Amino acid sequence: MNPFAFNTTPRLTVLPGASAEIGRLAGSLLGRRILFVTNRGICALELERKAIQSLVKAGAEVLVFDGVEADPRLATLMAAHDMARQNGVTGVVGFGGGSSLDVAKLIALLTGSGEDLDETWGVGKAKGPRLPLVLVPTTAGTGSEVTPVSVITVAGDEKRGVSSPILLPDIALLDAELTLSLPARTTAATGIDAMVHAIEAYASKSANNNPVSRMLAVEALRLIGGHIERVIAEPGGIEARVAMLLGSTLAGMAFANSPVAAVHALAYPIGGTFHVPHGLSNALVLPHVLASMRRRRLTVRLRSMRH
Repeated sequence: MNPFAFNTTPRLTVLPGASAEIGRLAGSLLGRRILFVTNRGICALELERKAIQSLVKAGAEVLVFDGVEADPRLATLMAAHDMARQNGVTGVVGFGGGSSLDVAKLIALLTGSGEDLDETWGVGKAKGPRLPLVLVPTTAGTGSEVTPVSVITVAGDEKRGVSSPILLPDIALLDAELTLSLPARTTAATGIDAMVHAIEAYASKSANNNPVSRMLAVEALRLIGGHIERVIAEPGGIEARVAMLLGSTLAGMAFANSPVAAVHALAYPIGGTFHVPHGLSNALVLPHVLASMRRRRLTVRLRSMRH
């Protein structure tokens, strides 16, 4: 067996309604002044209300930054960072889809360490430390709550990333009740994104492809493949929602350590240029990458037969 490294979020709580208990579950970790990072769509649905009430009940002052957009921009990140720095926050909560979680990760890093963002782009360059960090996903797709990566859109629609185990949160709370209001289109797109994470993690040519990631990828595909049609047909079914959310997280653990490849490499520029939802761009690219892999395997077999 080849040597490998496996990093993931140290504490995972899977509990419908967990966000309403975040004060009890994570309040002592986050401290007395918390930056709550989310987006206006979440606030319009009041999905964040119970979580904020729980933190306040636990004795914290909660500052809300709700300006995160899809494919978050550098200006958005810096505005949130300024809020955190100027108010002396002691902890950060990311609450939403992958964009909100990605922004929360970097706020915790930049505020906790004082590092220059330009010195952290890339793999393994972030030094830390970061502020205490809790991530609460509201979609079953990105797996960002268990990945050490944050992607930000800079000038010219270029996407840049910071990748470091320091970005892994202290706690990920999986509250499937938060996904009950997702439209069918979003449920399908995010579910496909998670499915692609698992497929690429399992098949990755990375030197760090490992048995732990492959095991997680298989279970993620079992959960997602077994429930994605059901969760669209019966959107209020909490059991299927729990399975989809857990499947997404397991796929995130897998690809965080056995990286994604061609499908995501081709899907990212489609999303960045045309602002196509990430799950949809993955779905558009996946069949062609799989077909190319099949042709390549067939070519290798034919060549071996000739020799």
